[in-house]
Amino acid sequence: MDWHPYAHALAGRVTHPGSRWRDAVAHTPRHLFVPAWWAWSDSHWEAQHGPSEEAAWLDAAYRDRTLVTKIGTLHADHAEATDEPTGRPTSSSTLPTLVLQMYRHARIGEKNTVLDVGTGSGYGTALLCQLLGEEQVASIDVDDYVTTVAARRLADIGYHPRVAPVDATGDIPWTADRIVAMVSVRPIPPSWLAALNPGGRLVTTITGTSLIVSAVKTADGGAAGAVERDWAMFMRTRTGADYPPGLADLMETARTAEGEHISLGRYPVLDIEENAWELRSMMEIMAPGIEHGYRETDDARIALMVHEDGSWARAEQIGRDLPSVHQGGPRRLWDVLDEARDYWLQHGSLPLYGAQVRIGPDGAIHLRRGRWKATIA
Repeated sequence: MDWHPYAHALAGRVTHPGSRWRDAVAHTPRHLFVPAWWAWSDSHWEAQHGPSEEAAWLDAAYRDRTLVTKIGTLHADHAEATDEPTGRPTSSSTLPTLVLQMYRHARIGEKNTVLDVGTGSGYGTALLCQLLGEEQVASIDVDDYVTTVAARRLADIGYHPRVAPVDATGDIPWTADRIVAMVSVRPIPPSWLAALNPGGRLVTTITGTSLIVSAVKTADGGAAGAVERDWAMFMRTRTGADYPPGLADLMETARTAEGEHISLGRYPVLDIEENAWELRSMMEIMAPGIEHGYRETDDARIALMVHEDGSWARAEQIGRDLPSVHQGGPRRLWDVLDEARDYWLQHGSLPLYGAQVRIGPDGAIHLRRGRWKATIA
């Protein structure tokens, strides 16, 4: 099976001609890291087995897209054709554009050591090995199977970086000049700051937001930097085999219950998870931990919000009419969204992207832009 033309074509799509990452992409067999994956089809997940249909395997592996490899506790490597797992994705092979985007923000020099947080399929680790050499690369993931199989597939193509099953929020066994996370955290784990060499740089996203934070280690053991004028979203870190159960019961309440407080909304209903990442990020700063739902039926749009403290909101809009907003629980979640949209209209933008970042030795993230400031702790 000749995969090289596919890898070269992918390199041409995700890098510019002068990029030092071009050869790394062109010479890395991504398909070997994703022999099986999950594809979403007709409201359920279906297992895809690459070797059984090589043309489709190559086509999928060398597209610039994320391939989900694990749903809940079921890895696609172990899936039967009839399996239809439920739950959230827990591991993947991130789309190459995004992998390279994070590496570029890390400003990786040819002599830098790099800690890759969130091994996933191992493809990103392979790109680092191709560019830097295996002795400068280490990778961690909370999932023992994921790290075992990634290390084996890396060895199959001649790379032997340090790869280990490690909880990214706990102690880190190595130090590095660069820490790049393909998972999201909130706040920064203090262990990352301890593992970062003096003057080293970390790049990560903040859980529940599209904010990419890059910061350089400071003498006090913290770090200073900025929120990049760019965006990305990753799975959040976890400590077990799967994420804790969501708020399905409260989401059903939000979907059907009469609100304790009913009003007309001031703004149209929108799909905040798909179409308004900046607003979602601002809400996560203002009221962390909100889960969102959205659906459309004919000319109706319905948005749901729930929080583990028992708060919920539902906004229903017909056509261009103002939405009817039902809210319950200790907080008015829809009012938080309106507050964020008020700020946007008053200032012409939200203050997130480009904000200055100061990370304390305890991992707390302090944001500031102009008169606006916030802390993620």
